[in-house]
Amino acid sequence: MTYIVNDKCIACKYTDCVEVCPVDCFYEGENMLVIHPDECIDCGVCEPECPADAIRPDTEPEAEKWVEFNRKYSELWPVIIEKKDPLPDAEKRDGEEGKLEKYFSEAPGEG
Repeated sequence: MTYIVNDKCIACKYTDCVEVCPVDCFYEGENMLVIHPDECIDCGVCEPECPADAIRPDTEPEAEKWVEFNRKYSELWPVIIEKKDPLPDAEKRDGEEGKLEKYFSEAPGEG
């Protein structure tokens, strides 16, 4: 098992999870984070830290597509190891449906 970040993170990018990760397996895009599935040690400490409930185990329905999504972008984006402020509209976008189609950016973050 591994953990994944899903589309609930898009346009929010809370980074509370980054602070607690013991193996630094989070990677930063312009407007979301992903977890490298081969680096995640399945400890689960990040899951309860996410205010948007965007971190889920890969055993949940529809998680398989997110494993590959996380793998792809974790190989393109820089690692992030320190907490940052969420995106300016995070509270407004939290819980919004269809964020992958509306807001996702393939651009890397600062790391």
